[in-house]
Amino acid sequence: MGYDYDDQNIFAKILRGEIPNDTVYEDDFALAFRDIQPQAPDHVLVIPKGPYVNQDHFAAEATDAEIVGFTRAIGKVCAAMGVTPGAGGMGYRMIANAGEAGVQEVPHLHVHILSGRMLGRMVKRFD
Repeated sequence: MGYDYDDQNIFAKILRGEIPNDTVYEDDFALAFRDIQPQAPDHVLVIPKGPYVNQDHFAAEATDAEIVGFTRAIGKVCAAMGVTPGAGGMGYRMIANAGEAGVQEVPHLHVHILSGRMLGRMVKRFD
């Protein structure tokens, strides 16, 4: 599959330090920061440091170390936010949009972690 990564997208610029962010967590594989237009009291974005457009691109081309590192970073961010249900948190929603139908606004893989209120159903049933 051909994935065209745009290295001028806003998240690429954030990773290069060209645009500031409110960092929550960072390691060799991921950067997590607060969303500038939060949709819940707690709304953090987690992005891989590699140039991946979406989840299927990441799954197809990332190294095993990148996949494990990014997945573990998401878990660390949830723990740092205090939202992990098994550790006393109220829970969270994790969303990753892909492509036009998924309403992906930035062409760099990113996961939204939302919590801090009841979020309701994600989508309505389609009949």
